[in-house]
Amino acid sequence: MIKVFNPKVTIFDKFSILSALFKNEISGSSNEIKKFEKALSFNFDRKYSVAVSNGSNALDVAFKLLDLKKGDEVILPSFTIISCLSAVIRSGAIPVFCDVDPISWNMTIENVQKVYSAKTKVILMVHTYGLVADAVKIQKFCEEKNLKLLEDAAEAHGQKVGNMKCGSIGDISTLSFYANKHITTGEGGAILTNNKQFSLRAKQMINLDFNSKKRFVHNNLFWNYRMSGIQAAMGISQLKNINNVIKSKIAQGKYYSALFKKYNVNVQIPAPNVGNTNNHYWVYGIVLEDKVDRESVMKKLSEFNIETRPFFWPLHLQPVVKNLDIRNNHYKNSEKLGKSGFYIPMGKHVSKSSQKKIVLKIKSIIEEEN
Repeated sequence: MIKVFNPKVTIFDKFSILSALFKNEISGSSNEIKKFEKALSFNFDRKYSVAVSNGSNALDVAFKLLDLKKGDEVILPSFTIISCLSAVIRSGAIPVFCDVDPISWNMTIENVQKVYSAKTKVILMVHTYGLVADAVKIQKFCEEKNLKLLEDAAEAHGQKVGNMKCGSIGDISTLSFYANKHITTGEGGAILTNNKQFSLRAKQMINLDFNSKKRFVHNNLFWNYRMSGIQAAMGISQLKNINNVIKSKIAQGKYYSALFKKYNVNVQIPAPNVGNTNNHYWVYGIVLEDKVDRESVMKKLSEFNIETRPFFWPLHLQPVVKNLDIRNNHYKNSEKLGKSGFYIPMGKHVSKSSQKKIVLKIKSIIEEEN
């Protein structure tokens, strides 16, 4: 089976982990955490970083920091992962969905403006699948309307919007270090901000509200969202290799695109860029025509030992949303992507010959379907 992704753990990662083990730097209070947080701040152009146990926890803490009130609204794209919706719901705020652009597959300022209201307090801006949201215009809109901007850069490690690094935009940014990300610690995440009070409070929130004066006297029922020293040690090593990972992904993405064009495969392939931002091909996604059954195509690819993964199912169509009091609508681009999109194997484990095999199999299966 050609896996859709296969984490690359380098000899340097293993050495870094072993070094932490030999030094007994394994807990959530180890020096490896501090080193990793410092490296994150440097790499993502932020003053403060707080490492946590996963990206979903990072979103939960970020929303808690924003101190939203009942009735406050948060705008977020319908085409994104469920953890974004879960975090909004857990914050007590009301999620308001917007559609995405059919080319970039990301939120634009026009999408935001269509659903903005006087109750809007936060925009959750998510960068998806290797390209970026309309960050410059959305950030300006937030400044004009006095809104908080929360940036989910889980899929945009090393990506830029103009001269701004993804992870440095808005009031708070969050990261995920799951195994399929450009930087991985297996599981893990981070909160990034330039606000010192946010960073200090986040440290308290992820550490059971422990304080230095009376450690076991607690004023809040916070969480244990700590990252381990072993994970941080791997993260430090992974950060040093991020440019090589991105360079490899871009080369692989471009080769896929060349093959799809060469063999005239009737699918929508990822845009190579949006504005002045180049695609980093975190994943390589394709979108089928409406008349082609995606599930059938994916099933047949699996029979040829080619693993695939469907695109995110739109948040506004999630079964759980039916039980919630959420303002809803039809978001045609999100629905199209959710119904017809899937991504194919990417990574060091996929050779050029495998890429050619995958493209030709997709072509033959689609032609059979028609």
